[in-house]
Amino acid sequence: MTSIGTGEGTPPTRPGEDSERPSQENLTMHDSGDSGYHKTLTARQVQMIAIGGAIGVGLFLGAGKRLAIAGPSLILSYAFCGVIAFFLMRALGELVMHRRSSGSFVSYAREFFGDRWAYFAGWMYMLNWMTSGIAEITAIATYFSRWTSMPQWITALIALAVVLVINLLSAKAFGELEFWAALLKVAALVTFILVATFLVLTQANIGGHQAGLHNLTSPDGFFPNGDMLAFVLVMQGVIFAYATIELVGTAAGETQDAEKVIPKAVRAVIYRIAFFYVGSVFLLACLLPYNMYKGTESPFVTAFGAMGYSWMGDLMNLIVITAALSSCNSGLYSTGRILRSLAFAGEAPRFTGYMNKNGVPAGGILFTASVYCLGVVLNIVMPAHAFEIAVETAAVGIVWTWGTIFACQIALRKRINAGQAAPTSFPMPGAPYTSWMGIIALVGIILIMIADPGANNFNLYVLAAAGGFIAVLAVAWPFVAKKKASNPALQNASEISF
Repeated sequence: MTSIGTGEGTPPTRPGEDSERPSQENLTMHDSGDSGYHKTLTARQVQMIAIGGAIGVGLFLGAGKRLAIAGPSLILSYAFCGVIAFFLMRALGELVMHRRSSGSFVSYAREFFGDRWAYFAGWMYMLNWMTSGIAEITAIATYFSRWTSMPQWITALIALAVVLVINLLSAKAFGELEFWAALLKVAALVTFILVATFLVLTQANIGGHQAGLHNLTSPDGFFPNGDMLAFVLVMQGVIFAYATIELVGTAAGETQDAEKVIPKAVRAVIYRIAFFYVGSVFLLACLLPYNMYKGTESPFVTAFGAMGYSWMGDLMNLIVITAALSSCNSGLYSTGRILRSLAFAGEAPRFTGYMNKNGVPAGGILFTASVYCLGVVLNIVMPAHAFEIAVETAAVGIVWTWGTIFACQIALRKRINAGQAAPTSFPMPGAPYTSWMGIIALVGIILIMIADPGANNFNLYVLAAAGGFIAVLAVAWPFVAKKKASNPALQNASEISF
């Protein structure tokens, strides 16, 4: 292992790294960890990564349980969270146009708010993906239980091994898997929307129930039993459905012609949200009474099964397995790059900054995969509750991550307005008010979790666990800061060589 660059000359390029990079004197601390990546992601792949990031198990599996709780009013939950997600993407889009970075929002947090915020942002994002990854492999195991009696933990372990191998190959391999997985998800949802629209318009008989708009108020109203807060109380789970759309910002560092590709991907997100999420939940609510759905099965599988097409239910089950694999794959991709950014600043274990000859941050990916193994353990100990435990805990990390992105956009716009930074070609509309609206909504998600502890104080235990994680980070920070202060290389590093 060689030493960390200290600003004296330009470190030699390792095999597999880009030969074209800024000179050492132009690199600043927030650039750490951005060198060495291969610009191999194409416009085709990035567009589908953006689409795939907006279509995951939060819709394919999570919508079932939330329909059973909130009924047709779940449409409002997805619409509201969709607006926040759109604001988030526009905020991230402006930051990406300001400066591309594979460290994404962690790098921006370092630039605008300093090391401490970047440290917390990076590790809270890890909390998000560590628990999200557990949710994804649990979802895969849950889906497979439709066909096999194999223990959930075995299926979860196999799924983890598959996505780990793909991520270690190259960014191009990741991008290609995401392209085809997203294409499959889109094809499935478009098929569902077309079929469901026809069935609703013709008021077809589905499993003894007549499809139609009347199901929006049957059996006990748009708001189940008149409970007008039901759609609010499920939002901590709905926000999880939109997680990973911020992956576009991380992918920007490895994207060809990002200045053209990223804005196009961001602009399209609102249409995807309206069409795929809100449209699908609306049609699900119209096809069957809400109390026909359940948390242990994808609502799409339930709907197709009720139509009498068991083979379509099996096909949809296969597709939602692909969706979960795709999301888990994205988690390894994203956290590997975030960890490398933290490692270069001395805020994560040094080995997580290791990049292999294929331009892949293998150290960070392997670290995340080892944490995902806890999901395998959770599926052994609590298979029936593993998914919800992971989803609710991930919501805390998502709120912190999205809040950081909004805060960074506000800080960037302040610098632009003060003439300290150049205006971007993709400004966020309505800023800073739209970013503040996003932050207020995210705080509201946490307040909902406090106000609605759930069965056996479930949410309170989740918040306590997340609070414990934050406390550990806070206790560790002075030691991390001391180490950084005693090592000038960590204050000026542009690269770590291994």
